[in-house]
Amino acid sequence: MALFSRRGRSAGGGAGYGRDLREDEAHLARFARSRGGVEAFVEPRTAVTETTVVLVAADGEWTRRRVPGPQAAHQLAHRLGIPAYDAMVVGYPQRMRDWSARIAAETRARREP
Repeated sequence: MALFSRRGRSAGGGAGYGRDLREDEAHLARFARSRGGVEAFVEPRTAVTETTVVLVAADGEWTRRRVPGPQAAHQLAHRLGIPAYDAMVVGYPQRMRDWSARIAAETRARREP
């Protein structure tokens, strides 16, 4: 097999990827069921990452996991009963950035004497 060949690999890029995708989907479903106001933001595949979906709760808490592709991400959101947006079109909600900044500040505060 050539160094960069895709032959012999699963669609996701390696052995066990299907199992990992099921675990990723289960995580996303738990996140969506346990928080309010969750929305999905689909991130396109890049040269270094597979397609991912970011779920953002009403308070800004978020999580990101791989999905098989954009259509799968939108189908997952539909099954979960949450809206889905293409992140490269609509961007990310401010509450997500605010939540990340708040968590970073709390982490820094815990490290300081």
